[in-house]
Amino acid sequence: MPLPTRLKPILSALSHPNYRVYASGNSISLIGTWMQRIAVGWVTWQLTQSGAWLGLMSFAEFFPSTFVAPIAGAVVDRHDGLSVSRLTQGLLMAQASTLAVLAFTGTLTIWYLLALTAFQGVVTAFNQPARLSIIANLVPRADLPVAVAINSITFNTARFLGPSAAGLAIVAAGPAWAFACNAVMFLAFLTSLWRIRIPRSVHAKPATGGLLSDIGAGYAYAARHRGIGPILLLLMVGSIGARPVVELLPGFAGAIYGRGADGLAMLTASVGVGAVIGGLWLAQRGHIKGLTRLSITSGAAVAASALLFSVTDWFWLGVATLGFSGAAMTMNGVAAQTLVQSAVAPAMRGRVLSLYGMVFRSGPAVGALIMGVASEWIGLRWPLALGAMLVLATYAWSFRNLTGMATALEGSERIGTAD
Repeated sequence: MPLPTRLKPILSALSHPNYRVYASGNSISLIGTWMQRIAVGWVTWQLTQSGAWLGLMSFAEFFPSTFVAPIAGAVVDRHDGLSVSRLTQGLLMAQASTLAVLAFTGTLTIWYLLALTAFQGVVTAFNQPARLSIIANLVPRADLPVAVAINSITFNTARFLGPSAAGLAIVAAGPAWAFACNAVMFLAFLTSLWRIRIPRSVHAKPATGGLLSDIGAGYAYAARHRGIGPILLLLMVGSIGARPVVELLPGFAGAIYGRGADGLAMLTASVGVGAVIGGLWLAQRGHIKGLTRLSITSGAAVAASALLFSVTDWFWLGVATLGFSGAAMTMNGVAAQTLVQSAVAPAMRGRVLSLYGMVFRSGPAVGALIMGVASEWIGLRWPLALGAMLVLATYAWSFRNLTGMATALEGSERIGTAD
């Protein structure tokens, strides 16, 4: 297929001014987010030399979604995602600024780091469903799969650029500069969010029932849907059993490969490079047909690559394996998110996307905590290997239900067709 034809779906999505503004600001801010994530992991390892603390820090960042995300989804459905996103981005900028000040003054302890990371986790749990729900209002349905893929490309390009920049900053000047850069880069996304104009007709309407009732309705809707429920369950298993490889990379870089911050940046950047390649392939694909099979196949590939990474002693094979894993992670996550975005009823979008975000954020936190604690007794390799084998078995079983899932997720011609 000629290159101009391959690029046509991407150019179509970017032709919409609101989405173009959103994507540009988001791409800059995410570089800072990844710089801070690497810096937090590196400071944690430097202060503790403990796999358990790495797992606990990841747990503090991601696990709050388990409790907060359902509430956040209901709030987004009652109000509008744009306003919620503006507020949460401001709070996240304040958190990054506080980390920078503590690091510059030499008063950043492991307990301050844990508390501020937990605060970030709570705010992000509100931010994620708000941010994801915006996308469906910025482009027509025909461009939604591409818009979701571009969103993933920007995230994973930042996964490549952010760790590289963080490694340079940490080696040259210390982690405080990584935190400071994140705080400054939040301004780009905040500016974009204030420039976006969404018609009032698409804003969520306040619900007439109670908040708990709304949350329960969201859970019930997702569980009853023949496609959304199973795809979220598969994502949960994969997030717990295979995705924690990313959270445990500081330990692998230091304890397994004997590398410093440069090695950690290289391993993390490899995930990002693979993810960008996977995202670009999905973006030029431009249609929803076959995404269910792709999501399941790529989820199994994530587990297989995590298993290989857990047993190799060769650093460069580990780098290559993580690149493949990054591509598979993007295909798995983007395909699943696109399917959920396309199949969910508009009135349920915030709540269902909050469940997607909860699974995607809390799963690695739970897995990283379990694997990190277990590593204190049996090392880093075995916990990751056992988790990956469990995921492989689950995805192999899921192929039995592929046809029914694909019909429920891909069969509708318009957003909002339920089961």
